[in-house]
Amino acid sequence: MKSLLKFITCGSVDDGKSTLIGHILYDAKLLYADQKRALELDSRVGSRNGAIDYSLLLDGLMAEREQGITIDVAYRYFTTDNRSFIVADTPGHEEYTRNMAVGASFADLAVILIDIKQGVLVQTRRHARICSLMGIKYFIFAVNKMDLVEYDQKRFLEVEKEIKELEKELSLENIQIIPLSATEGDNIMVNSENIPWYTGLPLLPYLENIDVDNTSEEKGFYMPVQRVCRPNHTFRGFQGEIEAGSISVGDEVTALPSNEKALVKSILITDKNASSASKGQPVTIQLNKEVDVSRGCVLAKSGDIGTSNLITATVLWMDDSELNPGKNYFVKLGTKMLPGVVTEIKYKIDVNSGEHLIAGNLKKNEIAVCGISLSEKIPVDKFNLHKVLGELILIDRITNMTSACGVVESILEKEKNNEDNVAFQYNQLKARGDVFEEFYYNTESLSLSKYKPIQHTYTVGDKIPVKGESYKYPENIDILILRDWVAVKVRDQKISDIQSIDEYEYMGVPIVNGRGFAVKVNSNEEALKFLNEYKEMNEENEVEFLNKWVSLETYRSVIFHSNYWVI
Repeated sequence: MKSLLKFITCGSVDDGKSTLIGHILYDAKLLYADQKRALELDSRVGSRNGAIDYSLLLDGLMAEREQGITIDVAYRYFTTDNRSFIVADTPGHEEYTRNMAVGASFADLAVILIDIKQGVLVQTRRHARICSLMGIKYFIFAVNKMDLVEYDQKRFLEVEKEIKELEKELSLENIQIIPLSATEGDNIMVNSENIPWYTGLPLLPYLENIDVDNTSEEKGFYMPVQRVCRPNHTFRGFQGEIEAGSISVGDEVTALPSNEKALVKSILITDKNASSASKGQPVTIQLNKEVDVSRGCVLAKSGDIGTSNLITATVLWMDDSELNPGKNYFVKLGTKMLPGVVTEIKYKIDVNSGEHLIAGNLKKNEIAVCGISLSEKIPVDKFNLHKVLGELILIDRITNMTSACGVVESILEKEKNNEDNVAFQYNQLKARGDVFEEFYYNTESLSLSKYKPIQHTYTVGDKIPVKGESYKYPENIDILILRDWVAVKVRDQKISDIQSIDEYEYMGVPIVNGRGFAVKVNSNEEALKFLNEYKEMNEENEVEFLNKWVSLETYRSVIFHSNYWVI
């Protein structure tokens, strides 16, 4: 099976990106006869006096052909005798930088074109920085239009020096510099007689032979959950693509952010049972017990993925309106989307020099390091450790437009996956207690969310805080933590017993669930009915179940807070 290389072409306007890819397709005889004939006919009315204009193969929009520049990202799929390729031809104009960033997000390698007469420009630096930001580690700098300087080696060496300085500034890895002519075909398929002083591989053979699979593997197994599959009351599976590692039936996994542990009961690849699965495979995983998992959660085996709601990220601002700290956005990270606030712009990065600049706001196409506060703690990690859990976009909550893309650089208050995250523990029983969460309405961001203060683990005999800022419980109460199937009995504000719900009997005291919502139960018969209906609950009838059995406002309230993000 041929290996696949996904790469992007980028650079400044009129550097010849579309022409280069078009020439590869034409010379490699990768066009159908009608495509080749159409290209030759279209070129007769083009700007090259009847000579073939290879860029027309990529510039498909009428507006692109009229302006002579690429506007949208054009994807091309082609195969040679040695390899299969997907190439994204991206715009060079600054106005379409966001389009270029989209293309870079999928690529393993970047081909950055540089006009030999222009040298390294600001847009070249911006594109190289964005490619590096998106995790691309392999770069080819194609010094184009050598025919316009009569294949002058001296001029090439001057541009090569500029590229080397850029390589050092951005700490780029694995770069190759190739002199070529996209229009004339020099050094594209074979070494050009016009450039005898270049002894390296031409562009296409280099692309066919480069190994981009030797990057360090992410540690451990993890799978962001895209969907909970519950076709009937007997089956509950978690669907997603495995991003790293492998999983087998019988393995113990941890659900994040809840930190519940369970064993893998079955694995399905499409509709077929499998004993194991590995990175890149879309699977459905069924666990041996009920756990609190929904879209946006993560199943993991190792303990090196934590949760946090405070991160620092490098972002590319792509919105026409300015970024001002304090504005509320939707943050999409992994398969999770939730409200978040850009709390500060730590510094802006000068695209030309790399200098860190103090900035109060951010304009379109600028890059900055920002502090971001999320409405709740979610599984997150640095981009260079777990890529999918470290890449994000910011979405405008009014226009629904993507305002920025970025990567996580550091995490604050990161909670590692360990046993200390449980709220109640007695012998072998462990349970989380979100009864201590505070419910705040943020008057700055006009949004409602939860905040869990630092807590310790309570056991039998401990006194618990029955009163907080946004909750007040009776001193005698039963807490039924359904997701862990644990009952906590509180008498005179102290824990008198922690037991399995299988052993629980209603004793006439008020009941709350694990969130602190009152359960509408007044007898042992009603308690049994409530628990049985919970076991039968699925995604389709969850809302009906909650409306029937629980009440938020009995012991809880929402209080106003000026800025709970920085508590």
